[in-house]
Amino acid sequence: MSRRESPPPPSPPPQVLGVRRGEVEPDDRPERAEPLSDAEREIIQDTWGHVYKNCEDVGVSVLIRFFVNFPSAKQYFSQFHDMEDPEEMERSSQLRHHACRVMNALNTVVVNLNDPEKVTAVLALVGKAHAIKHKVEPMYFKILSGVILEVMTEDFPEFFPVEVQMVWTKLMGAVYWHVTGAYTEVGWLQVSSSAV
Repeated sequence: MSRRESPPPPSPPPQVLGVRRGEVEPDDRPERAEPLSDAEREIIQDTWGHVYKNCEDVGVSVLIRFFVNFPSAKQYFSQFHDMEDPEEMERSSQLRHHACRVMNALNTVVVNLNDPEKVTAVLALVGKAHAIKHKVEPMYFKILSGVILEVMTEDFPEFFPVEVQMVWTKLMGAVYWHVTGAYTEVGWLQVSSSAV
């Protein structure tokens, strides 16, 4: 540090993948999601076709990794919140059912990428249900998006080179933007009581 330089600014509050626990602040949320180009929509739909052929297995892998790496997320699932063993999770019919629901919701988004109103409506329903009925902290959507991308990239490396991963990251950002918009719309004020 030179004699006239000031010390570095203090570190920002702790974040998990860019989201502060328990918050959906207007300042944290861009004015709108970055739109996908026609080429990006085509890339997503092409790669998704390979993933969706194995949707149940991929979905189960996603949820197991999500719950193993972020066990606090299990608090929202009474039917399997006590499961610690990944093999037990894999055998759980309830976990498999929810994995299919997650993958089918994502499928609805991907299939309808050319219909922004449909995508917005679907993600608004998902966001409102998780905010009002399930009271899930919105940060878990961002975390889950990252886990989905990790699993797809690892399980289908031939279809997910870096360029494709970047396009999928853009889509997951848009998904998160729409879901958190629904949280904001219903007046989400939940504050985290758990550490992630």
